[in-house]
Amino acid sequence: MKLRLEGRLWTHRDFQRLWFGETVSQFTAQVTQLALPTVAILRLGANAFEMGLLGTLQLLSFPTLGLFVGVWADRYKRRPIMIAANLGRMAALGAIPIASILGMLSLNLLYVVAVITGVCTVFFDVSYQSYLPVLIDKTDLVEGNAKLQLSASAGQVGGPALAGFLIDLVGAAKAIAVDAGGFLTSAIALLTIKKPETKPRSTIDPDFFGEMKEGARVVLDSRILRSIAGCTATSNLGSSMAFVVLLIFAYRDLQLSPGLVGVVFSVGSVGVLLGAWAAASTAKKLGLGRSIAFSSIGSIGILAVPLALYGSPVLILAAGQLVAGALTAIYNINQVSLRQAITPDRLQGRMNATMRTIVWGTIPLGSFMGGVLGETIGVVLTIVLGAVISILAFLWIVFSPVMGLKSIPEQADGS
Repeated sequence: MKLRLEGRLWTHRDFQRLWFGETVSQFTAQVTQLALPTVAILRLGANAFEMGLLGTLQLLSFPTLGLFVGVWADRYKRRPIMIAANLGRMAALGAIPIASILGMLSLNLLYVVAVITGVCTVFFDVSYQSYLPVLIDKTDLVEGNAKLQLSASAGQVGGPALAGFLIDLVGAAKAIAVDAGGFLTSAIALLTIKKPETKPRSTIDPDFFGEMKEGARVVLDSRILRSIAGCTATSNLGSSMAFVVLLIFAYRDLQLSPGLVGVVFSVGSVGVLLGAWAAASTAKKLGLGRSIAFSSIGSIGILAVPLALYGSPVLILAAGQLVAGALTAIYNINQVSLRQAITPDRLQGRMNATMRTIVWGTIPLGSFMGGVLGETIGVVLTIVLGAVISILAFLWIVFSPVMGLKSIPEQADGS
């Protein structure tokens, strides 16, 4: 198959800078995604409940700070916020390898780092999704999101294998230093963007809470955005329940090494890469609404995980991740592009913050529930239950106006 470099953004220099920084940080972030829970499980002996608490703290800032950050992202320039957030994550993650060298590593330190990186991620992600429509034309949003998703996908393909190798080579704690360097690189790349960013202006600037309410109404008053929020939140609830105990299952029940676990996630993440490439064509062939509905059942791949107990664990886990990754990438690219296109620029930050508060707010809840259930009903049943809950999220799309969309509309119906 011949790969063609299509789209206008291949020659957009400022987008290229953003894309480069994100490619590096997305790649190195996969190291922490595997290394951090590996430190907790294999070095510090964390149980299911403690893993659930760690997962909860990593994303607790989204439901608690998300709406406030959305207002700030619509009041101030977004690029400086993104740069500061990357530097904050660099500093927090850098504390883990230093503590390991000094013999001061503990679960409490991991909890603190989880909170700090979570807060910085809220600031970065809300500003990041709001910044893209400022940096490029709306007609290029699907292409831009697809390219950024491809970077995340490439990181997910190569990152876990690198993480597993580094963990086996230098230990999980020291491997996290690679991610700290990735965030520094991303911050420098953002500093080199030349396109001036005008300060966003709000129609109700003096009223902070008024602006927050206005942003919430953008989502809650739109049947399209409301349905997407419900679908993603339900899917995240179930998948986070399963994922928080997945590494305990892999390390303790299947007796896999960090290196093999890294290979599993790398092979499985090929699906994310394929899904990113197929997102636009899938929307064209099925229609935007049907494409979003179809791809929202990504967690169907997780249902195969318990079969790994009966043989070929690496193959089964990788196949499940492959399916889940492909469908999730198609879903994310198309629903994010739809959200961005139908929301006015001055409300982008608050819309994204409201969406993130809703859809990421269920992740810490799911992580906590997964940790509790893992200790009570067992890891395997928790994984199955989480997968079933996540799959049922497609009902939000099927019974909504999103299902009838053939392509991205000019604006939301507001109903």
